[in-house]
Amino acid sequence: MSKQTTSEAVDTALHFKWVVLTALSVIATGSVFYHRFLHLSWIDAVYFSVITITTVGYGDIHPTTPGTKLFTIFYVLIGVGIIAASLNILVRIAAQKRLQKKALKNK
Repeated sequence: MSKQTTSEAVDTALHFKWVVLTALSVIATGSVFYHRFLHLSWIDAVYFSVITITTVGYGDIHPTTPGTKLFTIFYVLIGVGIIAASLNILVRIAAQKRLQKKALKNK
């Protein structure tokens, strides 16, 4: 593996760690918010945070006040961005591995 490839792999891994940390922070923030303002149990708050951030939205729990609806709008937008960033990094990692295998095969 070349120095550039190693450096790219380290950068991608570090970027992925930050995206995961950000995702966990957003889920934690949503969970605290929904626990506090929708008066959900902690498990329901985490559940609602995850299904909201991934845009699944089963409809069994939903925001009921204007404030919680407004928070949820921004929460979904942030969540979609985090999911997109995570998928982008995973695709980049898969592409790097494929290119490395191809390079080794051609040697």
